[in-house]
Amino acid sequence: MLLFDQFFNDNDVQDAIDIILKRLEFYQHNIEGVKPANKDFETDFSNLIKSIESVRGSLFYPYLSSGFGKGPYVECADGSVKLDFISGIGVHWAHSDPAIIKASLKAAVHDSVMQGNLQQHRGSVDLYQRLREMSGLDHVFLTSSGVMGVENALKLCFQYKSPAKRILSFSNCFCGRTLAAASITDKPQYREGLPVVLPVDYIPFYDPKNPKESIQQSVDTLHRYIKRYPNDYACMKFELIQGEGGFNVGSKEFFKALISCLKEADIPVYIDETQTFGRTTELFAFQLFDLQDDVDVVSIGKMSQVCATLYRKHLKPKPGLISQTFTSSTTAIEAANIILTKLASNDYFGNDGKIAQLHTYFINKLQDLAKKYPADISDSRGVGSMIAFKLFEGNYEESLFFIKTCYKNGLILFIAGNKPTYIRFLLPVGATNCNHIDEAIAIIEQSLGIIKEGASI
Repeated sequence: MLLFDQFFNDNDVQDAIDIILKRLEFYQHNIEGVKPANKDFETDFSNLIKSIESVRGSLFYPYLSSGFGKGPYVECADGSVKLDFISGIGVHWAHSDPAIIKASLKAAVHDSVMQGNLQQHRGSVDLYQRLREMSGLDHVFLTSSGVMGVENALKLCFQYKSPAKRILSFSNCFCGRTLAAASITDKPQYREGLPVVLPVDYIPFYDPKNPKESIQQSVDTLHRYIKRYPNDYACMKFELIQGEGGFNVGSKEFFKALISCLKEADIPVYIDETQTFGRTTELFAFQLFDLQDDVDVVSIGKMSQVCATLYRKHLKPKPGLISQTFTSSTTAIEAANIILTKLASNDYFGNDGKIAQLHTYFINKLQDLAKKYPADISDSRGVGSMIAFKLFEGNYEESLFFIKTCYKNGLILFIAGNKPTYIRFLLPVGATNCNHIDEAIAIIEQSLGIIKEGASI
């Protein structure tokens, strides 16, 4: 037996881990729901907020975790407990999840904090194999962030289609914050003052109100671009569900029609699943839309903890094209393996799985609110654990004020889109149940009441 296995399976080490997990359970009994801040921590908390803002700039929320939580609940450094329904914008499985803490303790006693492309550990092998088997793709390359997963996908496509220099994407898409990704993101304020380093042509996204016309318009637009720039497209980047746009959802027919045109022109199909991975009723959103035979390259991140680019063998790069010092931290890789094990348990996916059940319950509750407040709440939408609704006709300033009011009342949300703006949820699927949704709905209604009573923006 290897020394690490002898050490980690040592009775004293295992007993120590068991003690930590038992004490975790003991202290988690103190979290039963949302609670306000403790005045005893007010001064220290205020000073911490001022300190971080003096270094990095203002925070969206005055949020600092204490480091402790329970499922969807997180204790903040001011002593408050908040219900986290945005999950770090889609990252967190749960707060202080015992299985992930156990995996993190295993990672903590490894020989190094970080894993890399030159030197990696056995847990990395497990992750590579799991992602390949679950996706049905040929190759996996782990990477240090979601946007680097995007960058690597683009590089694979550009090398395959060299000397092509353009890409296609959808209107209102979001891609990331690097120079190339900012060039793709269809939001001018996100690239103000930046050089455009990548020519991008935009295809209209699916309009569910006019499906036939929408499909025809997008196909016609795609044909025009291909005719105008023959052999000059490295790929088309797909967001199957647009998060930044307010959870705009495409359809199988829409995507298949576009992909048919792309295949005829030998343009690779690149699907960005940085946000959708693990959040629909299938592990990959491309499986939800039955695109598994069509996709050439996929990038994942957020809930996977470790980001990655997955691709077909015909896109296999030449030596030197993609490489990074870090793949991820040992802790993140071990946590990723735990999350994939949980997701593969068959409890989460399918029409009767946990994610579908949470979605239906939450949407029904939002629709009940809309009936109660028809002038204020409308257009509940989304897929799986990605849910949104429109408030006050989608006014940005009023929506922003609303989510900050919810935050004060103990519910963490976010916004998406502009003209209209949507209230946005990314549920921590590893820990959420219907009781948590009921608590969130109560806070939403409470916060709406405060605003309707005349609280100022």
